[in-house]
Amino acid sequence: MELVPGFLIWTTFILIILVSFTKPLWAIYFIITFSVYWIIRIFYMMVWLLISWLKYRKDLKKNWLEELEKLPDDHTEYYHAITYPTYKEPYEVIERSFERLLATDYPKDKMIVALGGEGRDEENFLQIAKKIQDRFESKFFRLLITVHHGKPGELMGKGANVHCMEENLKGIIDNLQIPYEKIIVSCFDIETLPREDYFSCLTYKFLTHPDPTRASYQPLILYNNNIWQSNPIIRVVASATTFWLLTDLSRPDRLLTFSSHSMSFKMIVDVGFHDSTIVSEDSRICLQGFVKYNGDYEVVPMFTTLSMDTVYTGSFWKGFADQYKQMRRWAWGVEHFPWMWDNFFGKNANRKIPLKKRLYYFWNQAEGMYSWVTAPLLIFILGRLPLWLASDSVKASAFFQNAPYTLERLMALGMGGLVLNAVMYAFLLPVKPREYHWYNYLIMLAQWVIFPFTMIIFGSIPALDAQTRLMLGGKWKLGFWVTEKKINK
Repeated sequence: MELVPGFLIWTTFILIILVSFTKPLWAIYFIITFSVYWIIRIFYMMVWLLISWLKYRKDLKKNWLEELEKLPDDHTEYYHAITYPTYKEPYEVIERSFERLLATDYPKDKMIVALGGEGRDEENFLQIAKKIQDRFESKFFRLLITVHHGKPGELMGKGANVHCMEENLKGIIDNLQIPYEKIIVSCFDIETLPREDYFSCLTYKFLTHPDPTRASYQPLILYNNNIWQSNPIIRVVASATTFWLLTDLSRPDRLLTFSSHSMSFKMIVDVGFHDSTIVSEDSRICLQGFVKYNGDYEVVPMFTTLSMDTVYTGSFWKGFADQYKQMRRWAWGVEHFPWMWDNFFGKNANRKIPLKKRLYYFWNQAEGMYSWVTAPLLIFILGRLPLWLASDSVKASAFFQNAPYTLERLMALGMGGLVLNAVMYAFLLPVKPREYHWYNYLIMLAQWVIFPFTMIIFGSIPALDAQTRLMLGGKWKLGFWVTEKKINK
């Protein structure tokens, strides 16, 4: 099954190229039909984007602590555990995250914070951890410091580090005799800065869910920590990820957890913790819950926000290389495809999950990975190939002569959605630093014209890279690439 995603994509491209040579008119019909389908799909997604936007603006006005006080359940009985895996991040990045935790409105005596380092960086990590411990330990209910030393079969990366922290957390929670059902875990990247009301909102969502241990909780992720310092291309790539997630937050039946998110510790223990053998542990964890609980599991959207870093750390060209690697790592989520096949339909299939649900989740994963690669390349590049290769007799037809104008109008119609993105984006930006001029706002709006370019260079191509590597297997498979993080001054 690892062959299938890459095979489908390369078969599509090869067929389009062959038909462009042999039957260019057929290829033009296909490209125009595909473009019309994609335009309809874009406008369909824009409807969901607007729905999510209205929910987001509405939830911004809520005081979640006051909402908690209205509930019949006593929220003070519930604890939050926050895990921060780290590898070679500087003290300033880690300190900033702990300071933001202190700035949130939830009681700190209900927070268990875990900071996990790697054995490969043990000496440096323990020095940083000691400084964090001296400054912050007294401010939380518990502060746990762990060092992850690799075990046979593990893939060195975030998943294995988080797995190690969760095993240690279980020991602490067992000693404290706190029921697992009353522990809400937030698995954060090290640079994650939660909005002030994040934990209050999360607790409210948890307590108002009919079965809170059967759900993960996905917030809206912004890349605002260093957005003003980043260059326009990286800003567009990062913000496009925000809009993709914002669109899916109103379609929870399609939603998988992504990056920083939260869930019940009871579920984490039930599924045997985060998978320590893969790269994409952030989305795998809710699939583990889905299989464990016979399909009775969901992802609950939260319209509060977490802010994270873009990949930009000061170097223009290095930023591009890092952005490509980050998108390729995210696209490596295609590794779920064979796992889902095995657990939905294969030898390890849980047939207690309704067949309709299994087919729906599997189709969403397969179609999403396929479209990620094919749509931009077919529309913007391969769609032009039959126009260049057609014979003189084909070029003389009225249909052929009108085809370029038809494609241009379709593209213009599709790009109209960028205006909506640009306006929403302006409202998501943090306050402009004093050293930036007013015209930087204009740059922030104008940068969206390069979106088609970023869809290909930092969308289709790294996804094609990832799926081809999975198809080839062996030495071509990806390990976990750690994004460099620093505070730009």
